[in-house]
Amino acid sequence: MNNNIQEYCSNLTNYQRLSTRLVMVGDVSIGGDNPICIQSMTTTETMDTKKTITQSVRMIEAGCEIVRITAPSLKEAKNLKLIHQGLRQLGYKTPLVADIHFTPNAAEEAARIVEKVRINPGNYADRKRFELYDYSDKDYQNELDRIKDRFTPLVKICKEYGTAMRIGTNHGSLSDRILSRYGDTPLGMVESAMEFIRICEYWNYSDIILSMKASNTQVMVQAYRLLVKKMADESMNYPLHLGVTEAGDGEDGRIKSSVGIGTLLEDGIGDTIRVSLTEEPENEIPVAKALAQRYEKGFNIDPLEKIISLPYNPFFHSRRNTIKINNIGADDVPRVIANLSNFRIIKHEDLTPFGYIYSNDQDKWHLSDQAVDYIYTGNNKIDFELPGTLSIIQDYMTWDKKENNFPIFEINNFKNTLERSDVLNFLIIEENIFSDELFELIVNDRTLVLILKNLDSHSLMAQRKFIIDMMNKGVNNPVIIYRSYDYNSTMEFQLYSATDIGSLLIDGLSDGVWMDYGSEHGIANQTAFGILQATRLRISKTEYISCPSCGRTLFDLQETTSKIREVTNHLKGVKIGIMGCIVNGPGEMADADYGYVGTGTGLISLYKGQEVVKRNIPTEKAVEALIDLIKEHGDWVDSSPL
Repeated sequence: MNNNIQEYCSNLTNYQRLSTRLVMVGDVSIGGDNPICIQSMTTTETMDTKKTITQSVRMIEAGCEIVRITAPSLKEAKNLKLIHQGLRQLGYKTPLVADIHFTPNAAEEAARIVEKVRINPGNYADRKRFELYDYSDKDYQNELDRIKDRFTPLVKICKEYGTAMRIGTNHGSLSDRILSRYGDTPLGMVESAMEFIRICEYWNYSDIILSMKASNTQVMVQAYRLLVKKMADESMNYPLHLGVTEAGDGEDGRIKSSVGIGTLLEDGIGDTIRVSLTEEPENEIPVAKALAQRYEKGFNIDPLEKIISLPYNPFFHSRRNTIKINNIGADDVPRVIANLSNFRIIKHEDLTPFGYIYSNDQDKWHLSDQAVDYIYTGNNKIDFELPGTLSIIQDYMTWDKKENNFPIFEINNFKNTLERSDVLNFLIIEENIFSDELFELIVNDRTLVLILKNLDSHSLMAQRKFIIDMMNKGVNNPVIIYRSYDYNSTMEFQLYSATDIGSLLIDGLSDGVWMDYGSEHGIANQTAFGILQATRLRISKTEYISCPSCGRTLFDLQETTSKIREVTNHLKGVKIGIMGCIVNGPGEMADADYGYVGTGTGLISLYKGQEVVKRNIPTEKAVEALIDLIKEHGDWVDSSPL
């Protein structure tokens, strides 16, 4: 039980932005009462001044308010001056950020040129050897003194030149020192940054922005929440830069980013965001803008009582403890429900968007990895045989009492009928308040799964409060989250549903998903499974941990990612990291099963986990070598047509 829930959010039932200090990045205001700022990063070689300026202009014209550029060595840092001047000559005053890894001298040079530098505390003063050490308190303090000596020159330069700084922790690049002391944990991520923040404060430098990025959305959300708590403990209020690193491309990258970023934005956390997609950087901007604009004017929901205590730990993921009813709840994966109630006559082919493909020639069903578990048919019936993996939900008045057919009720008709299933009944609840009447109705019924329905534009606070009240009263029936959307834009549907539903899944509060998106059944189904994949609660396809490319990238990341997807996208549950350079190599793809990492021009190294197993493979042979590596470790299966 966590009785002090205000450790990371001042009010879980009434939206308000986390109060942070104002930090100026050039003419752009971050934090305070300012709107959420949008930024992105160039993918060109920094030494190619013309291309970098041209790409920066495209980003700015798309709405990018801060442009980040990699400076892997001193020569790139110096060239930032030409890029900066070129943009100013074209009339663009957009502030620039130098992205630094491993090279303090580059950071110190860049801090005299651009408006902001980003340093990674995991590799600014440390070299990663993947070794653990047993530090005494004295030894650890000696390490902190060493870091202070190494970091102080940059702090003094930033203070002198009015340059802002982002201290950006990445989950995959924690130093051996931090891992030895705190482990591979959100706490380790937070402490990695806090050590550097304390040095800044020692020198009375406070133009700091913080980030806690991870490819794992659970870890990312927990780390930011814990950072807010730790800042409060030490009377800090620095602005927060949000991002899910290595999110990938396409709808997967958008959904994954929205799960992580949106979960935090819903609770008022976040002052600037970057959506990391393995695409052209200007493609990131509409996604980031759509996420940020949802909170520009706040939002109003029906008044809810303040939550006094949390029955779960917001800094550590665990599933809500529920009873198992049929195949819903307990340790079962979250279930997916689809809606066919608008089909008066249901045919075999109507099930195709939901992952069930019928072969007339074979008289046989083929199931995809995104096959739903239940289909709601309303008053309609299905007059053909279904696979045994699929169950039917029908309105109670027309419930056909066959095996794998189950009734659904609203509260009034549930109270007034005795004709129920002995195995599984569904109850739709549209009320936002878990009343004493509902408690009495539900508490002793071990056949009842709740469908929590909310049609508000922002549903998280009400649905979370309802489930928390259930938990605090000891009710452990499974809960399915139901949402219906009518956005004209598929992207908005994907982003906002990933926020609304993903937020509850991140905290382990839901046992299933039911999403309607007009007649776009296939998109709704793909999105539901995409959200479950992004929250790591139900894996239905290969996961690609793919960096968004930058000037350090040593091959065409988008083309290579496409090639790898083409030959591996049938490997359900396998995680493949595709990294443009060694900086984003074994560290950034922290929990990938296999890694494909650029180590030189035209050369690739392959990893099993975080261990390099094949070095310096020519690019033209590297995809085939990756397949051989996956086969060697027994994770390869041949693809088969449906």
